[in-house]
Amino acid sequence: MAELTRRYIVMPMGTEGPFDPTDPDAPFVLKPWKDPAALLALEAYRAACYPELAGELAGWIRTIRAGAVPPGSVGARNAAHLASRAGAAKARPQPKARSKAKPVKLRKSKTKTKKTKRK
Repeated sequence: MAELTRRYIVMPMGTEGPFDPTDPDAPFVLKPWKDPAALLALEAYRAACYPELAGELAGWIRTIRAGAVPPGSVGARNAAHLASRAGAAKARPQPKARSKAKPVKLRKSKTKTKKTKRK
């Protein structure tokens, strides 16, 4: 995972301090092995980044998907929420396809011209 470690500093946090959303250098931590919403975010990030990093992220995602899911408080709530959304999407009736509007035929209007006699 050379691209991951070259791009990011991976270290454990010493304390659980408050998160400052106005600090552009503040880390934002996701735990994709515990939280299915974080895994979806990681997959979206993989789809948007350069090929070498995307390849390493794909390997990490495969490892996460192959492993057991450890319980996590936020992850459990997100998993339940995602499952309820998936169930609601299946239960929701699909909208009917719209029929295409028929093209309107325009009539050619005949312009009346006044005939004049030549002299």
